[in-house]
Amino acid sequence: MLPPAAAAIAPADALLRELLAVSLTGIIFYTPLYDSAGSGEIVDFTFEYLNPAAQRMMRMPEQPALTHNEQWPQSKTHGTFRFHVDAFVSGEPREYTINYQADGYDNYYRLAARRAGSGLLVSVTDTADQPRSPVEIALREAQARTEQQRAQLEGLFMQAPAALCRLDGPELVYTLVNPVYQQLFPSRPLLGLPLLTALPELRGHAVWDILQRVYHSGHTHVDQGVRIALARRADGPLEDLYFNHIFQPDLGADGRPRGVVVYAFDVTREVRASQELEGRVSERTNAALAFQADVLAAAQRQVQERQAFHDVFEQTPALIALLGSPGHRFEYVNPAYQALFPGRQLVGLHLDVAVPELRAQGFVEVLDRVYQTGETFLGEEVAFTLTPPEGQPPRTRYYNFTYQAYREAGEIAGVSSFAYDVTEQVLARQEREAQRQRLHSLFMQAPAAICILDGPNLVFELVNPSYQALFPDRQLHGRPLLDALPEIADHAVSRTFRAVYETGVTHEEKGILVPLDRPDGTLEDRYFNYIQQARRNAYGQPDGVLVFAFEVTDQVHARQQAQALAAELTTANQQLTRTNVDLDTFIYTASHDLKAPITNIEGLLHTLQHELPPQSPAGEIAYILDLMQDSVNRFTRTIEHLTDVSKLQREHDQPAVAVALAPLIEDVRLDLAPLLHQTGGRLLVDVRPTPTITFAEKNLRSVVYNLLSNALKYHHPDRPPQVKVRSRAEATYSVLEVQDNGLGIDLTREQPLFQLFQRYHTHVEGTGVGLFMVKRMVENGGGRIEVVSKLGQGTTFSVYFPRLPPQTS
Repeated sequence: MLPPAAAAIAPADALLRELLAVSLTGIIFYTPLYDSAGSGEIVDFTFEYLNPAAQRMMRMPEQPALTHNEQWPQSKTHGTFRFHVDAFVSGEPREYTINYQADGYDNYYRLAARRAGSGLLVSVTDTADQPRSPVEIALREAQARTEQQRAQLEGLFMQAPAALCRLDGPELVYTLVNPVYQQLFPSRPLLGLPLLTALPELRGHAVWDILQRVYHSGHTHVDQGVRIALARRADGPLEDLYFNHIFQPDLGADGRPRGVVVYAFDVTREVRASQELEGRVSERTNAALAFQADVLAAAQRQVQERQAFHDVFEQTPALIALLGSPGHRFEYVNPAYQALFPGRQLVGLHLDVAVPELRAQGFVEVLDRVYQTGETFLGEEVAFTLTPPEGQPPRTRYYNFTYQAYREAGEIAGVSSFAYDVTEQVLARQEREAQRQRLHSLFMQAPAAICILDGPNLVFELVNPSYQALFPDRQLHGRPLLDALPEIADHAVSRTFRAVYETGVTHEEKGILVPLDRPDGTLEDRYFNYIQQARRNAYGQPDGVLVFAFEVTDQVHARQQAQALAAELTTANQQLTRTNVDLDTFIYTASHDLKAPITNIEGLLHTLQHELPPQSPAGEIAYILDLMQDSVNRFTRTIEHLTDVSKLQREHDQPAVAVALAPLIEDVRLDLAPLLHQTGGRLLVDVRPTPTITFAEKNLRSVVYNLLSNALKYHHPDRPPQVKVRSRAEATYSVLEVQDNGLGIDLTREQPLFQLFQRYHTHVEGTGVGLFMVKRMVENGGGRIEVVSKLGQGTTFSVYFPRLPPQTS
């Protein structure tokens, strides 16, 4: 409602009309026009009303038939359209000041705008017809110069041979596209469209994610040789295109992101050429450097740029400078260039004065040549050493840079410098190259067979000598897998190579059979252990296969032979077991069946002695009867020993217990007391190192008894027997030694010492069974027996009893 005083003058509508009519300020009322595709984006404004002041300022009727952008086509470039959209969308009051010199206008305007219902009210103040203050005049002149420079920069931007565009807002809408960029997609509309609407094939590609990251983080991204599947023409086929690009954030005065500026260079031809011939890799680098030069061509001959581009170059990490006159005076340096020389005055000084080390390192001669000839110079990974502060070591950095002449009125006016610090890349590449060389050396010297298969055709890219030695008659390097080894085309190993390349999942095989061609054309069965592992590119996608292979043909054949031999040994062992069982059965049966006949013979012999008359001659008959009785006694003892052997065969699994050794030996001494007395022998015992031995007690007593009794029985006739019993502990055995000074044994004889019924001395009564039983009992218990002897000097038996592992609580 109007205040009472105002209402008293006239009704509200009439008062408003009169106010608008007499106002010296132009008033415009717009309504927005939205994108017909339904995106909700404001693409223009419709004039609904202009008051008389606005009609006079804009030289337009009260309700023009044109839209805002039709009346002022350059408004998007100058920022006024964006100002109108921001005021309407935010709903908040906005102000904007501009010297608009385009579309037939050359005036200094102040704008104020705010949303009103479904439309936008804009107040315009034009100072063209009013006297201007000296400050305003100076500002207008400065803005005129700036606008001229901006126009020059925009012209350079649009005429640059590099592909340039600007993407605005989070949707990354194309708001500026130069002809070179548009030529990448000849029949595809770009300007005014969001990126994913114009190029929907970028959805899901890493480039979209990178652009979003640059927009939100404000950090520049540089990349080379990026592969993107794009259609150059509408409805055309997708093709792999390769680009070098810089994504530069476009920040507003408040530091908030407004969009992204894209510098792109199509290097598809160079990349494809480099893929066909590795020697042309340097062309890609030159293309990248040329791209930098093209970008710089769009920025030279300006001091104060149009605001949007000024922000770009002020914020870029690239080092940009303009050097004027033959003396190379610094006309402009961006913050990145200035930061290289902290604390130094650059702008306004000649290069020799400001940066003398550039002459010392040969850069001035290059600048002179560019200035004199107009030929662009491209530098790749050039080292530059900055003079350090006192007390600090020199600091060398590496740069890719261009020196390019720029002209005014057709004449060379100076040289533009565009440099990019690539120190980290150079050092990383040098380190990668050193690592590659070390890895290559390691691969080439490795005893394992190693190769690298590249690309979908699995071409042998690297073949170390060990791998080549597997196929001495084949040419492998540079050939696809199935061309070099055609015989594996239908083999499982070929399918696993393909699966590893396509899925990236490592595959391992052991002892796989691969039939391979011999030189004579026949197939040879060869066996391999191998690992197939995917090699991945910088984007994590498989681009090859690494193979680590070991030929195990000899090992497989040896294992097959060992398995056959093991089968034969198993059969032989089973036969031997059956034979031993039959032998044990025979011994048991023979000893049992012979007892009755020998007992009968002995009984008949006693009967015969009883029946002979007492007065029978005692001479020859008595002698014969004694011989017969001795034979019966020996036969009886042999049968008893055979019975003991049979029992030993059946009772070898008696439990082992800890037996006190000294008491057992003392018990055996008492049994041998008559023999010790008869021979005058001495028994010396020292078993303190092993007070107990783990063994079957009955068998241990038998072992000790046999060894001691033999030592006494087979004593030397020239000296009384002396028997030493000692023990010692070893890692896994308790060792019992029995040493005598008797007759000794000839160990060179053909018959083994421990064979059943084997006797080395026949002058002493015996059967040749004792040592056989000793050896069998010791071996059945997991031990062994050894003997050392010299004829005429004596013999030492060493018995090894296994020791039980210590018990843990």
